[in-house]
Formats: sequence, C-alpha cells, structure tokens
Amino acid sequence: MSLSSTPEDGAAPETQSPETHRPTVGFVSLGCPKNLVDSEVMMGLLHRGGAQLTPRAEDADILVVNTCSFIDSAKQESVDTILEMVQHKIANGGRAQKLIVAGCLVERYRDEIRKNIPEVDAVVGTGELEAILEAAGLSRPTPAASLNGSAAGASPFAILTTAQIERHASAVNQHSRPGSNSQQIMHELGALSSPTASSSAKVGGTTSRAEGDLREQQGRFSREAWDGATASLPTYLYSDETPRILTTPRSSAYIKIAEGCDHPCSFCIIPQLRGKFRSRPLSSIVAEAKSLIAQGVREITLIGQDTTCYGEDLPPSIPLHPGAPSSTTASSSAKVGAVAGGSLRKPELADLLDALAPLEGLKWLRFLYAYPNKITTRLLESIAKHDNVAKYLDVPLQHASASVLRRMKRGGSADRFLDIIAKARSIVPGLVLRTSFIVGFPGETAEDFNELMEFVVKAKLDWLGVFSYSDEEGAGAFDLDEKVPKRTIESRRRKLMKLQQKISKHARKQWIGRELDILVEGESEETELLWQGRSLDQAPEIDGKVLINDFGPHKVLVPGTFYRAEITESHDYDVVARIID
Repeated sequence: MSLSSTPEDGAAPETQSPETHRPTVGFVSLGCPKNLVDSEVMMGLLHRGGAQLTPRAEDADILVVNTCSFIDSAKQESVDTILEMVQHKIANGGRAQKLIVAGCLVERYRDEIRKNIPEVDAVVGTGELEAILEAAGLSRPTPAASLNGSAAGASPFAILTTAQIERHASAVNQHSRPGSNSQQIMHELGALSSPTASSSAKVGGTTSRAEGDLREQQGRFSREAWDGATASLPTYLYSDETPRILTTPRSSAYIKIAEGCDHPCSFCIIPQLRGKFRSRPLSSIVAEAKSLIAQGVREITLIGQDTTCYGEDLPPSIPLHPGAPSSTTASSSAKVGAVAGGSLRKPELADLLDALAPLEGLKWLRFLYAYPNKITTRLLESIAKHDNVAKYLDVPLQHASASVLRRMKRGGSADRFLDIIAKARSIVPGLVLRTSFIVGFPGETAEDFNELMEFVVKAKLDWLGVFSYSDEEGAGAFDLDEKVPKRTIESRRRKLMKLQQKISKHARKQWIGRELDILVEGESEETELLWQGRSLDQAPEIDGKVLINDFGPHKVLVPGTFYRAEITESHDYDVVARIID
C-alpha cells in the first residue's frame, strides 16, 4: 500500500546528529478530511519527536493506521487495512517492529482491537493525538524546545521545512517556506514573506454550548455500552503552534476550526467518537492561515463536523459596535465585558470568513459543512461579499420527508429546505449547493422516498451524495423497528443517483462557453493524455473535475497554480476546458 506521496522542493538543511537513531514511520490515513488533519498532526508530532516518514510500508519500523468508524463499510476498510499492515509486520524480511492503530475505531473498539488483533502494539484515540509519541517509543519534547533548539516562540506554526524531511527520507507533500526553486512560487512571480509571529490564543478553557450540556445530561454522549471505551470524552484541539506535516497538494490545505458535535441525529455516533462541540479561537485559526499562505497554500478549506456552530462555545470577543476594535487585531486575551464603543458578542463563522478572506495571497476560501438551521442571513452575506470565498454551501440535509427527518432527530421538511435554498440563492447569486442523503432509514416508506425524489427535482442541486443506511451500535436508530431490506435500500440509492445524474448532466451543459479560473492539480487520475483541475465551484476530492485537453499559450502547466480557462465540453459530472491565459 502506498502511504503517501513524494516531497517537494526545500530550503536549508537541518542540523541533526548523524548517530541519532530516527525510527522510520509509515502512515495510512482513512476516512474524512477531519481525520486527515489528525494524521497530519500526528505526523508532525512524530517528526518533531525524532522520527522520519516513509511512503513504503515495507521500509517502516513503525506502522500507523488512522482509522474511520463512521459506517460499516468504513469500519471494514479500517480492519482490512490494519490486517494488511499486520502482514508487513510479520512477513519474512519485514522490518516493522510496531503497529499503532489510531482514530475513531479506537474510540469504539479500544479493547476489541488489542484482543482480536494481538499484533497491534498500541492504540491512540481521537482525543489522544499527542500520545502517538509514547506509542512510538519517543519522548515528548519540552514546550520550550523547538525544531532547531531555539525558543518555541520563533515560529507560531511549526510546519517543517522540506529539506528537514527530505534529509531523513520522508515522503509527504511538504508545504515548505517558498524557495527560489519552487515552480508554483516562480509562476506567481514572487513569494510572500513569512508573517510575523503573533501571539495566539491557546486552545482550552472555553465554555461549552448549552445545547451540548443539555444533550450530555440526556445521555447523548454515553459510551457505557461500548466495551473498553474510556469514560471520558475526547477534548483535544490542535492549535497554530502544533507541528503538522501536510499531505494535501502544495497549494491546498484543510484547517480544522472545530471538533466534535452536539447534534442529536439518531443515525450518527460521531458525538460519542469525537466528543462535545468545541471551537478553536479565531486568532489561532488566522495565525495558522497566515503561515500556510506564506508557504505556498492558496486554497484553504475550513472543516468541522458542523462549521456553522463555530464560536457558540467561545467567550464573547467581537465588538457589537461597528467602530470598536476588530477581534482580528485585538489581543487574543480580550475579556468579556465592555470595550470602547460597546459590548462584546461571541464570534461566528461569518466573522471567521471576514477575518480570513482579506489575507494577502489567499485565492480561494471555503468551508464544510453547514447545518440547515444554522445558515444565517449574516453568513450568506459574508459569503456573497468576498470574491475569494466560494459561493458554495455543503449542507447535509439527510432527507426531505418530514416524518423521516423527525425519526432522524433532524427536523425540517422539503418545503422548509426549499425555502432555505431559495433564500440562500437570492442572497448569494450563482450559489452552488451540495448535499447528502441517507436512503433506507428505518421506517422510510415508498411515499417518503418519492417525496425525497420530488425534492431533488425541485431543488436542482449541483452536487449530491447518497448513502445507504447503516445500522450502528450506539446510535439511536439502531433500536428502531421497521428496518428497510438491504435490497430495497440499494435499489433506492441507485434510483436517486440516476435521477441526480440527469440533473447534473444538464447543469454541466450550462458550463459550456464559460470562462473561469481553475486551480490546476496535475496529470489526470484517469489518463496521462489529460490534465485536471478544479474551479471554485468544486470542493477538493468530492466534486467533479475540470479536465484539460489544451494548454493554450503554455507549453507546460504548473500544478498548484491558477489559470484562466474556457469550458468546451461537458459530461455527467466533469467538464473539459482549454487554457486561455
């Protein structure tokens, strides 16, 4: 199994004692982008702790599998991957001495993993990322120490330079500081200077949402039925000072702005896996974004289980009076109470967008995911007013039948959702909408499904994902009656996707003749005869692609850079373009 890709160019070498033993670690990350960020943090911690990284499992002294446990298929993929890494550990000639399992599967099956797969040497839960050091046999560095032995405050965001990693045979895409030999930076005709180190608020000490506190009292986060699960919920949040090695293409990065979830959805166990909702301080997120931009990142995707709840658990820090100092410039230690010009309110996602969008060098900004009843007028207005904020909403609606939504403990209805969509489109012209639905939820009737089909036709969604209902122990729906047969579930899933395919094909045809900016990613995943990229309307990895068959005035294209293109053809989900500038 290929663990990661090849590093890019770097700068000055690091000083490292040649006799120091540096264990080699191979990393496999499964699941969602939120899990990917956790993997990047653990890789950063391991490297800072003295390890080196490798893309080849057969070359690793230590193997780490960061698992997903969201639905049955994800759990099965996680188990299969663990067993594959077991083979590397016990195979003749294999050098792996340790196998570490991390992530959501650990929160659910902590004891089961160790009992049934004795080759696993250690487990690390979603709230224990820093424990990866002890699991790997590495000591945790003191807070005062930095990568080169200087004061910790020298770099507010400890992304390692590529040269440091290449020296030790690491093979991950490293977002190093711009160097003269960076094709992307050269193409942009100049590099951004590194931002000055600014003090950032430490994660921790925040309050919780009243909704989360109530749900905790009602047993929403209970893990008593999970043999081996720890009683305490995860509380960890990384900060802009946490070391992190990015595995995404050089020009793009995810920033996790919050962790956990308080919603009561009966099909979901994420609250039990990741804990109560908790936001990172706004100043910490801005500091991280500045550092990423200085190192070549041009597209930032903000992620969280529900980004639209951002800030509800933080202390008030945003002046109510328009003339009062902005939270983006005020000290991160602003106290609750009065300030010059008025009192304070809690930060919101709109405030975060307003703080990030003006950052020099940031070309594209988007966020995933939005809860339908949290899409405020102010949030929509913030999306509309910034040119570099994607006119894009990913709102997992889950269903359109009021009765199904009620059993899901989601609330809402087809008419309510159509009203939300109409309002959003009126405030944000050209808005792109993505959603996901679950078919086959217990008690879903043919009439419920038909209502969902009718909704999809009326809503004219740009992007759509359909999941087959999966029974999950610990989820409220597990004990519901009226389970839908698997054959019926799969039939409904195929029928809904076929309907959306027609809608998408028609929508893609409307793209023909459009001129737009695209971010070129590189050679197509399907054929070396084409290159591929994305427009601002297409989120990384989940939406369609822009396939490039004509480089226009350029002999070559530089991955990770932006070009002007004209759409010339369309398919069901992808479009074809030629470069015009």
